[in-house]
Amino acid sequence: MSEFINNSSKRKELLKHMLVELHQGEAPELVKTRLKELLKSIPYNEVVEVEQQLISEGFPEEEILKFCDIHSAVLDGSIESGEIAVPEAHPVDTLKKENREVEKVTTQVKEFFDTLPSAGLNDGKDLEKAILKLKGWFNSLSDLDKHYKRKEYLLFPFLEKEGITGPPKVMWGKHDQIREQLKASHQSLQPQNIQSKEELMGVVVMLLGPVVDAIESMIMKEEEILIPMCMEKFSEEQWYQIYLETPVYGYCLHDTRAEWTPSPEVASKMTTDDKTGSTLVGQGSEYIKGSPVRLSSGSFDIKELEALFVTLPVDITYVDANDKVKFFSHSPNRVFERNRSIIGRDVRLCHPPGSVNIVEQILEDFKSGKENKAKFWISNFMGRFVYIEYTALRGKDNEYLGVIEVTQDISEFRKLEGDQRLLSYSK
Repeated sequence: MSEFINNSSKRKELLKHMLVELHQGEAPELVKTRLKELLKSIPYNEVVEVEQQLISEGFPEEEILKFCDIHSAVLDGSIESGEIAVPEAHPVDTLKKENREVEKVTTQVKEFFDTLPSAGLNDGKDLEKAILKLKGWFNSLSDLDKHYKRKEYLLFPFLEKEGITGPPKVMWGKHDQIREQLKASHQSLQPQNIQSKEELMGVVVMLLGPVVDAIESMIMKEEEILIPMCMEKFSEEQWYQIYLETPVYGYCLHDTRAEWTPSPEVASKMTTDDKTGSTLVGQGSEYIKGSPVRLSSGSFDIKELEALFVTLPVDITYVDANDKVKFFSHSPNRVFERNRSIIGRDVRLCHPPGSVNIVEQILEDFKSGKENKAKFWISNFMGRFVYIEYTALRGKDNEYLGVIEVTQDISEFRKLEGDQRLLSYSK
């Protein structure tokens, strides 16, 4: 095979031929073996070109997805991609830091899997605790949906403009497979569905383990193939457009207060574009700087509105009609910590598994119109008396628009007595 290894066109011709053979079912194990040998010596950009060519010729995408798994197994740990230096908060920096957080979760999950055979889970309560622990980890992994959406709606469009359409289609297909696996994992991790340690281990082998492997494989594909490709193709202006749109889709298990500023030339150009309210990239969302928000009883500009929500003496979180967290106020003295990784996340996944049933009940009652408010209070939360109120948000025609959660530390209020009618500034 050496005559092919040193010739790019022949390498690609052979790779294409092998993939067609594999698709046609001709000696699949032999073809896979030869394919793995070839993949050890063929640069990833040539693999991308072959994938692109096959898809354009009508080769089934599901076959490319199968090949993608073979390619990943061969490449895992073998690519010397080198460290890509980017500033903090650059989209690539954000993607990689999110991956590190995801890996922390997958590592914990795999360590838990290793302990299962010797774990004493014969008691029903111990088994339920194990299932709830897994549910918590898989809730966190479901945050990957936002990570994947940013790739799909921010990175992939720019690759497609460069004529690279095959790899994005393949990777998007893998995203959807992982989403389906995560959905099935959540459905399986119900205490009523698992009655013994043996059943739990069966779920791990058949479902949970494979999705963890798929997630880690996707991280490798991103960092060793996708990101280098994007770094090669994208301009600084395109990266800045991606950066500006990133908050629209939310963050995955990681957030930073740092900001990335591109070169003065790019920043100046983008600021000029912002004034026109032009769409930058994505699904029609706009990055508008300084534009007024007009309401029926007045208006704010963005700076004023931001200051308002930071200053309000209550914490506000808005969950939209699709049960996704859409906004939270970020005052410096919040009762419950929040960061932007929750934006776009299903509200059910923002609560401990043991309290999800309460969240479900509130959503169901609000959507049906049966109830409009739900109140809770905690008498000693880190020394505070905390009052929490959920209110159904409805439009003019009483249509359900979501839920507003308002949280307030009322410790000082409970101490008040008598009147205060004279001016006295609080300290």
